[in-house]
Amino acid sequence: MARSPRLDAPLGRGATRTRPTSRDRFGRFTEWVARAMGTPAFLVILTLFCVLWIVWNTLMPDPLRFDDAALGFTALTLMLSLQASYAAPLILLAQNRQDDRDRVQIEQDRQRAERNLADTEYLAREIVALRMSLEERNAQAVTRDVLRQELKALLAELGEHEEKPDAAGATS
Repeated sequence: MARSPRLDAPLGRGATRTRPTSRDRFGRFTEWVARAMGTPAFLVILTLFCVLWIVWNTLMPDPLRFDDAALGFTALTLMLSLQASYAAPLILLAQNRQDDRDRVQIEQDRQRAERNLADTEYLAREIVALRMSLEERNAQAVTRDVLRQELKALLAELGEHEEKPDAAGATS
């Protein structure tokens, strides 16, 4: 019975994964080759290989030599040409894959920038609306000075009412 993948957990050791296609495997291989050929270790190993090849075919006795120096190390030249003829297309394939990834990344960045712009514009509109509502409230709001004046007027009015006698003229 096959387990269904959990959508709430990242893919890991126990999760099911889709197998990479042969095209994807080959693409990863080309990237590995391109990365490996761009390292100092590769250059050192290739240089050592060529030096050993030349030394072997120059210093060893004739029956043990397999590439004649008199012919300009033809086999070595052919091997290096073959390596270069395969290296160039593999590097181009790796660059094409990187270009595709860059294109996808640029598109995602563009979409993210559009969302950020839309969010920023929305927030700016909200801030303007809040400011406008605060200005309206402040225009209608009672300030401390207005409240004091109103209270003084009410106290004065109450004081006037207390000083006036009743309509019947009786005071208590």
